[in-house]
Amino acid sequence: MKNRLIDLNNHLFSQLERLSDENLTAEQIESEVKRTDAIVAVSEQLIRNSDLSLRAATLVANHGDRFKPMLPTIFRQPDTLEGKAITDGSEK
Repeated sequence: MKNRLIDLNNHLFSQLERLSDENLTAEQIESEVKRTDAIVAVSEQLIRNSDLSLRAATLVANHGDRFKPMLPTIFRQPDTLEGKAITDGSEK
Protein backbone atom coordinates (compact mmCIF):
# COMPACT_ATOMS: atom_id res chain seq x y z
CA MET A 1 0.00 0.00 0.00
CA LYS A 2 1.07 3.57 -0.65
CA ASN A 3 -1.00 5.06 2.21
CA ARG A 4 -3.53 6.87 0.06
CA LEU A 5 -7.29 6.53 0.27
CA ILE A 6 -7.42 4.90 -3.15
CA ASP A 7 -5.02 2.26 -1.84
CA LEU A 8 -7.33 1.66 1.12
CA ASN A 9 -10.22 1.29 -1.31
CA ASN A 10 -8.27 -1.26 -3.36
CA HIS A 11 -7.31 -3.17 -0.22
CA LEU A 12 -10.94 -3.32 0.92
CA PHE A 13 -12.06 -4.64 -2.45
CA SER A 14 -9.30 -7.25 -2.37
CA GLN A 15 -10.55 -8.43 1.00
CA LEU A 16 -14.10 -8.55 -0.34
CA GLU A 17 -12.89 -10.76 -3.18
CA ARG A 18 -11.20 -13.11 -0.69
CA LEU A 19 -14.44 -13.35 1.28
CA SER A 20 -16.32 -14.13 -1.93
CA ASP A 21 -14.11 -17.10 -2.80
CA GLU A 22 -16.49 -20.06 -2.99
CA ASN A 23 -13.64 -22.55 -2.55
CA LEU A 24 -12.89 -21.52 1.03
CA THR A 25 -13.33 -24.02 3.82
CA ALA A 26 -15.28 -23.13 6.96
CA GLU A 27 -11.97 -22.56 8.78
CA GLN A 28 -10.67 -20.31 6.03
CA ILE A 29 -13.91 -18.32 6.00
CA GLU A 30 -13.68 -17.86 9.78
CA SER A 31 -10.09 -16.70 9.43
CA GLU A 32 -11.00 -14.26 6.64
CA VAL A 33 -13.92 -12.88 8.67
CA LYS A 34 -11.57 -12.17 11.60
CA ARG A 35 -9.12 -10.55 9.22
CA THR A 36 -11.96 -8.51 7.70
CA ASP A 37 -13.08 -7.30 11.13
CA ALA A 38 -9.55 -6.06 11.85
CA ILE A 39 -9.26 -4.38 8.44
CA VAL A 40 -12.63 -2.68 8.90
CA ALA A 41 -11.65 -1.36 12.36
CA VAL A 42 -8.40 0.14 11.06
CA SER A 43 -10.10 1.45 7.91
CA GLU A 44 -12.75 3.25 9.92
CA GLN A 45 -10.05 5.07 11.89
CA LEU A 46 -8.19 6.01 8.70
CA ILE A 47 -11.38 7.37 7.18
CA ARG A 48 -12.18 9.37 10.33
CA ASN A 49 -8.68 10.82 10.30
CA SER A 50 -8.97 11.74 6.62
CA ASP A 51 -12.35 13.35 7.27
CA LEU A 52 -10.86 15.40 10.10
CA SER A 53 -8.02 16.53 7.82
CA LEU A 54 -10.50 17.51 5.13
CA ARG A 55 -12.60 19.48 7.61
CA ALA A 56 -9.49 21.27 8.88
CA ALA A 57 -8.43 22.15 5.34
CA THR A 58 -11.96 23.37 4.59
CA LEU A 59 -11.87 25.52 7.73
CA VAL A 60 -8.64 27.16 6.60
CA ALA A 61 -9.91 27.54 3.03
CA ASN A 62 -13.15 29.16 4.15
CA HIS A 63 -11.81 31.33 6.96
CA GLY A 64 -8.20 32.02 6.08
CA ASP A 65 -4.99 31.32 7.94
CA ARG A 66 -6.18 32.57 11.33
CA PHE A 67 -7.02 28.99 12.35
CA LYS A 68 -3.82 27.53 10.94
CA PRO A 69 -1.78 27.81 14.18
CA MET A 70 -4.41 25.69 15.94
CA LEU A 71 -3.96 22.85 13.42
CA PRO A 72 -0.28 21.90 13.82
CA THR A 73 -0.63 18.27 12.79
CA ILE A 74 -2.48 19.17 9.63
CA PHE A 75 -0.21 21.99 8.49
CA ARG A 76 3.30 20.91 9.44
CA GLN A 77 6.59 22.63 8.80
CA PRO A 78 8.14 22.16 5.35
CA ASP A 79 9.68 18.74 4.90
CA THR A 80 11.73 17.21 2.13
CA LEU A 81 11.06 14.35 -0.23
CA GLU A 82 13.61 13.32 -2.80
CA GLY A 83 15.51 16.57 -2.30
CA LYS A 84 12.47 18.77 -2.94
CA ALA A 85 10.76 20.90 -0.32
CA ILE A 86 7.24 19.88 0.52
CA THR A 87 5.03 22.71 1.73
CA ASP A 88 1.40 23.21 2.56
CA GLY A 89 1.00 25.74 -0.25
CA SER A 90 0.67 28.81 1.98
CA GLU A 91 4.06 30.36 1.18
CA LYS A 92 3.02 33.24 -1.06
